Order: sequence, then structure tokens, then C-alpha cells
Amino acid sequence: MVTVSVTTSAASTAAGSSAMTQTAVDTYGRLDVLINNAGIETRTGLLDTTEADFDKVIAINMKSAFFGAQAAAQQFISQGGGGLILNISSVHEDWPMPGNIAYCVSKGGIRMLTRTAGVELGAHDIRIVNIAPGAVATPINASTEADPAKMTALDAAIPLGRIAQPGEIADVVVFLASGKAGYMTATTVFIDGGIMQGSVGL
Repeated sequence: MVTVSVTTSAASTAAGSSAMTQTAVDTYGRLDVLINNAGIETRTGLLDTTEADFDKVIAINMKSAFFGAQAAAQQFISQGGGGLILNISSVHEDWPMPGNIAYCVSKGGIRMLTRTAGVELGAHDIRIVNIAPGAVATPINASTEADPAKMTALDAAIPLGRIAQPGEIADVVVFLASGKAGYMTATTVFIDGGIMQGSVGL
């Protein structure tokens, strides 16, 4: 495993992404898979999101993925043999979350990055796929998990009756990085326990 020490500001620049890619190549001789997994949220709506908050969310969530994908694709083409880019997106690339608008905008951008880049890079045998989890037991949901009333409501909204564990998302990452998913590109895999298909029953 290669470990790269990098700040969030560096990750959201073209130079920072190139440096991370080069570190991997210097360590292992080549790059085969990139996973873009940086993400933050502000839990603010259109009327109260500051410009600074918006810029930070877009830089970390979307700009880092864009330039990470660019650097990886350039390396894949240079070394030959294709490659794979996995973007950890969210159900909120498609599903609105009022009160968390910058996050939703960033994930919507990731959706179109994956679809457009997947078409552009197909001729180079480079695949790009989004993984879109629903609610997962990670630090980004810590405040919800700490509130029993919110957790009861959330679990009730999920057909499987619970939030996901990180390992369940990792299992899908491993599958997509295997040879068994070689025909998948320019698309999104949703792992949400069915929450996007929920209905109020009217």
C-alpha cells in the first residue's frame, strides 16, 4: 500500500493530483486504479451557504476528483494497458437533500464527470465508474448517529432498515476493480439499502 501525505487544498489542484499519481508510480512502477474518496459537507441550504463554504465543498468533493481523474488518465495512457477510475459519489448525485445543497451540487458534478469522461476515455480502455452510497456509518454521519430520534427516522426510511457499514461499500469497490466488472463504465452503482425507492405510501 502506498501512503501519500497531502492536504485537502493540494488534493484539489492539478499539481497536487499529479504529485500523488507520481508518488504511486515511483513506488510501484505503474498505476492501475484510482479511487477518488475525498468528501465534506456543510449542511446548509441555498439561502445560507457562504461563498467560502461553497468553494471548499466544490474544491474537495468535485475539483479533486476532476484533476485526480485527469492525472490518472494521463498516466494510464502513458504506460498503456488501460486503467480504472472509481469515484465515491453519493445517492445525492441524483436525489435532492434540502439543507445540504453544496454537497448535492458537487455530487451532481461527479455524476457528469463520470459519464462524460467515460465516453472520452473508452478508446483508451480506461473505465470510470461512480459508487453512490446512501447513509453509511462514517464520520460524515456522526451527528445523525449520535441522535437516537434521527437514527430511528433514518432507519425507518431505508427498506433494509439500517445504514450501511463501510465494509459493504468496500466490497463493491473490490468487485469493480476486479476483472469481473470489465464492461462497466460511464455509470453509477447505487448502494443505498433501497432508500431512493422509498415512498410515503400515497
